[in-house]
Amino acid sequence: MTDTTPQTESRFTVKVAAESHFAWLRTRLAVERTILAWIRTAVSLIAFGFTIVQFFQRVQDMPGASSATFPNAPRYLGLALILAGIGSLIVSMWEYRWTIKYLWSGDYAQIAGLTKEGRKSPVIAVALVLLMVGIFAFFSVFLRLI
Repeated sequence: MTDTTPQTESRFTVKVAAESHFAWLRTRLAVERTILAWIRTAVSLIAFGFTIVQFFQRVQDMPGASSATFPNAPRYLGLALILAGIGSLIVSMWEYRWTIKYLWSGDYAQIAGLTKEGRKSPVIAVALVLLMVGIFAFFSVFLRLI
């Protein structure tokens, strides 16, 4: 008797071979580099937003400085930049998790050559710590704690 159940075909044909394994590893490392670039950008946005707020607050407190036309504009710009950094961290973590899950799914798990429990990357932990720093910076500026 032959099996007549339809086979679900994957989008790509995956061959378990050394070149496929190394291609998978290159893709995995490219995903790591991508989220690290996102994290670098987010840190820059958060730091620059915080710096703008601090700098213009110090300038306004200097003796002899003329009053600004829009005194809250630097604060709003700083909050927007900090929020953009927080948003980019959230988006990057979501994209990273989705892509890693895809790389470990189906036939691709066969060419990975590693176990899921094996090599874990600390990049999500770093992103979470920076997310907390960004949230702290946002509320410090928003609530005028600084």
